[in-house]
Amino acid sequence: MSGLNTPGDPRPSPTINAGKLWAGGAATAAVAALIAIAGILLGRGLFDIEVLAPKGQGVWGDASTGWYALGAALAALAATGLIHVLILTTPRPMRFFGWVVALATVVAMLAPFVTEAALGVRMYTAGLNFVLGVAIGSLVAGTAKTSIVPVVPRQAPRPYPRPYR
Repeated sequence: MSGLNTPGDPRPSPTINAGKLWAGGAATAAVAALIAIAGILLGRGLFDIEVLAPKGQGVWGDASTGWYALGAALAALAATGLIHVLILTTPRPMRFFGWVVALATVVAMLAPFVTEAALGVRMYTAGLNFVLGVAIGSLVAGTAKTSIVPVVPRQAPRPYPRPYR
């Protein structure tokens, strides 16, 4: 797929290697899910913090552990879709992507503080959401940068010199 270009714009739009971008997005989704699971196990097992489910559910917790990991993976795929659209449609796509990811991470960090959970639980969950946001943002941005194929402008062919007589 090639990017959109306005008529009269002398600069050609970059193309994107969509297969490479989405393979990186899928890998990021797997990493994000594993970060979520590891963070929950660390919180529950080592620090005895009720990250998502009540402590009575055990270190592995209940289905909410799986939902949290799935949510992290879906967030990575959503970020991949966002950067794909931004690359094709906006000037400075990486700058817009950085702002969206940063603000989404801030929202995810603030979300635990609207609950009635203990302060330690809210702080730990906010920290885990911060780590997930940084991981997803940096991995997807890095993949996107390597997936952009710059277009070299075509130059008019040089005419052959006239033979000397």
